[in-house]
Amino acid sequence: MNSGLASSSQQVSSPAVSERLPWTGLLALAMAGFICILTETIPAGLLLQISTGLGVTEAMAGQLVTLYALGSLLAAIPLTAATRGWRRRPLLLACILGFLVFNTVTTFSSSYLLTLVARFFAGISAGVLWGMVAGYARRMVPEQLKGRAMAVAMTGTPLALALGVPVGTWIGDLAGWRNVFGILSLLALLLTVWVLWKLPDYPGEAADKRLPLHRIFTAPGVRPILFVVLAWVLAHNILYTYIAPYLTQAGLTGQVDLVLLIFGITALLGIWMTGIWIDRHLRLLVLISVAAFALASVLLGIGTSQPLVIYLAVGVWGLTFGGAATLLQTAIAVAGGKSADVAQSMLVTAWNLAIGGGGVVGGILLETTGVVTFPWALFVLLVLAFLIAWRSRTHGFPSEG
Repeated sequence: MNSGLASSSQQVSSPAVSERLPWTGLLALAMAGFICILTETIPAGLLLQISTGLGVTEAMAGQLVTLYALGSLLAAIPLTAATRGWRRRPLLLACILGFLVFNTVTTFSSSYLLTLVARFFAGISAGVLWGMVAGYARRMVPEQLKGRAMAVAMTGTPLALALGVPVGTWIGDLAGWRNVFGILSLLALLLTVWVLWKLPDYPGEAADKRLPLHRIFTAPGVRPILFVVLAWVLAHNILYTYIAPYLTQAGLTGQVDLVLLIFGITALLGIWMTGIWIDRHLRLLVLISVAAFALASVLLGIGTSQPLVIYLAVGVWGLTFGGAATLLQTAIAVAGGKSADVAQSMLVTAWNLAIGGGGVVGGILLETTGVVTFPWALFVLLVLAFLIAWRSRTHGFPSEG
């Protein structure tokens, strides 16, 4: 099947590239990311309802997030590599239909085991989707607009975190958790029509151009980028996962929603600023973002008794992390060259490892040294990320000009 698709891809030329941003197509990709992230994270806001509805403990209900992440982690590299000869739009549609099917199963399932299976396969759809979205967006525009196109395509992620999760939780409280997953299925159905109507198709990677996985992994710049992903995203997830305990010890127990709102709003501002400057100043943006997040972690460490300092630090955290996905995906797309989609799948794997690692490392710190050490653990990770990015001036995060 792959060889037939690859052969077809060599015979059919790609659509002409516009000199302006193709907003309808890029926003379709953003919607795909929105559905993907919201499908992953919404169980956290509906945990009590899900546990009651499926007759399991809250800890067991939490495994709906774990199985989704596991599916993404296991699928990203092998399935992206296996499907790199497929035409892009049919592959994207297959991922979107995956969300449609498996969110529908979750909507109607009364079996905990069946729900876990559905979540695992939804995660597989996500792993493949994230491996191709960045490359898809970059192929739709000329060289000078590639970074900006990716910034638009990535807006679904902060929107899902800043608005989707609280709104989804509110709908769940009003209408029940199953209806939230039903709405996600409806969104996937609408997106399918949107993609068929407005998104151009592109050929996959020709068989004679496909590099082995180890060649892509050892390509100049790929490994430094993956290390920065691990360190930066691990630091973020330690804090994001355990923000409630941190705020509790700071005397802000009832302010979790406000703090996450500040983070979400500033993250949206961060991705907007990234879109403006990424095509000219990617390296500088990465270095400033990591350094400013490190500074924010210091403020969180020394300002635990000062709410205004914490709000300021969270604002800086959101501002610097909002564009992280776009910056890192752009960097690895450039480093991966013709094999950008497979390189992206490696980034997806590293990102999911960091998400899981944030829960594990943060949990160990919480049980041993306490939340007061969180900011300093973040600082160490971010200094390491900064040093690697700084040294990768030739490949990975090359100097501008």
